[in-house]
Amino acid sequence: MPVDSASVRRPADIEPGAARRRGRAGSTGRAAVRPEQDGDAGGDCYYEATVLRPPPQPPLAGRVRADVCVVGAGYAGLSAALELAQRGYSVRVLEARRAGWGASGRNGGQVIVGYGGDGEMAIERQLPAADARRAWDVSIAGLALLHERCRRHAIDCDWQPGHLSLATRPRKTLALQRWMAHVVQAYAHPLRFIPRPELPRWVASAQYDGAVLDAASGHLHPLRYCLGLARAAQAAGAHLHEDSPVVRIERGARPRVLTAAGACDCQFVVLAGNVYLDAWGAAVAPEVSARIVPVGTSMLATARLGRERAAALLPGRAAASDSNTMPDYFRLAADDRLLFGAVDRHAGLAPRLRAEAVRRRLLAVFPQLEDVAVEHGWGGLVDLTLNMAPHFGRLGGNIWFVQGFSGHGVAMAGMAGLLAAEAIAGQAERFDLLARIRHLPVPGGALVRTPALALGLWYYRLRDAL
Repeated sequence: MPVDSASVRRPADIEPGAARRRGRAGSTGRAAVRPEQDGDAGGDCYYEATVLRPPPQPPLAGRVRADVCVVGAGYAGLSAALELAQRGYSVRVLEARRAGWGASGRNGGQVIVGYGGDGEMAIERQLPAADARRAWDVSIAGLALLHERCRRHAIDCDWQPGHLSLATRPRKTLALQRWMAHVVQAYAHPLRFIPRPELPRWVASAQYDGAVLDAASGHLHPLRYCLGLARAAQAAGAHLHEDSPVVRIERGARPRVLTAAGACDCQFVVLAGNVYLDAWGAAVAPEVSARIVPVGTSMLATARLGRERAAALLPGRAAASDSNTMPDYFRLAADDRLLFGAVDRHAGLAPRLRAEAVRRRLLAVFPQLEDVAVEHGWGGLVDLTLNMAPHFGRLGGNIWFVQGFSGHGVAMAGMAGLLAAEAIAGQAERFDLLARIRHLPVPGGALVRTPALALGLWYYRLRDAL
């Protein structure tokens, strides 16, 4: 969730204009998730400060028709819109705020193949080995799709290869080695184990005991990538409407998607709003939203370190995240800042206190940065499923949804949008493969979701500590 970066700047010599804010279109209304009141207004986001957004796209007004109405202009929604428009479908994309306003424009920028250890185990428990391998191959195809789209549409998003999974103690190192051996054997995906004596060649921190390097995964500027997808989708013929939160969907043979000022009559709907789907004072698809948990994350961006100091901190410039259930994650930006993020461990804390907590975690990993100013602080919500595997499905035969990427959304969400588009076009094999994964609803529904999350975070903090 967003943090007050001004409260954590150390020392005071901040470069002029470093924390400038860019205007964002807003929307009003009471929300079930209540993003602004839950501290989810974005904060002073480094990514927003380093892009030049196009002018806001006009809200939906009046009644329009389209073959497909896409709800949400993040990676998944824009990917679906791009693919469908290229196939000749007329497409309207409805976004409650601005394109990339949610997790697609504020995440850690880490592009990781696979589904994480827990997600992969959930898939392997529910699907035969051959189908689990096909599901893994879908995630690999998601990474290839990201690269292909960046090339085709000239999206400059600061791609940097390499991702480190870090273990914080010997027992976790052994677990990480077991996971690596399984991935190499079951999925033939190359990984490299880095023992503790070699770690200084990758990360200048005494916090870690071992690591696994995935050279195919990597990191990028997430908002630049998202805005590039938006440009490509519009160039292909999709219509984007910002400041257009959906308030209701009238289901039937020809669904009607309604906003406060307009309506879109269509043949198909793609729901790609994730945790914000029901966040604007409406229950758009409660049976879908009930199967994900919104979890807050916070990020900080330091002042520029300079090329030499940045190279000393992360010599290979790989992104990194630890293997705890509630991980810390970090990477170097293209301008040699350290970007450091963490899952919010204290639900309900004020943004300033969250910022201080994240800075303490940053200094626990890199105490040599005590003298470096923090110039940006922001955050938001990510969507987790209970089993950490992605959640795909359909409602009534003509409403498709994708969600629950559980920290692996930069590559997988774009692939999910492509699979939804394929399914609408009659090629549903890959979509249906992932739709076979069963997901339990969050116990107690929306009323107990926040207290249950706080209890769960406490439990996982204890488990990681022990």
